[in-house]
Amino acid sequence: QVQLVESGGGLVQAGGSLRLSCASSGRTFSTYAMGWFRQAPGKEREFVAAISRSGNSAYYGDSVKGRFTISRDNAKNTVQLQMNNLKPEDTAVYSCAADLKSAMYSSRRASYDYWGQGTQVTVSS
Repeated sequence: QVQLVESGGGLVQAGGSLRLSCASSGRTFSTYAMGWFRQAPGKEREFVAAISRSGNSAYYGDSVKGRFTISRDNAKNTVQLQMNNLKPEDTAVYSCAADLKSAMYSSRRASYDYWGQGTQVTVSS
């Protein structure tokens, strides 16, 4: 079992920044890849970013590439999502997820075994 708890969401103006954090517990953190997804009202859950077990490799969705950065701290069992130059279309509930099976990382929702509750990010225009 893996427990995931997100924090850091909030309200920000367009062009601003937020940093999300996800704390993991239950299994050795460095043994699984991590990802961030988001879901806006009336839309499907969308892949945002993923990072490998070691943190040496990362992968981003096209809509956030160049603006968001995913990182992890295996000593602290946390994964972060730094979001810069935020746009109103980034408004969504952001969730972190743990992928216990992939050798590197995955953008597929079905690859992830555990999910956090999510944190709301609202970007005003």
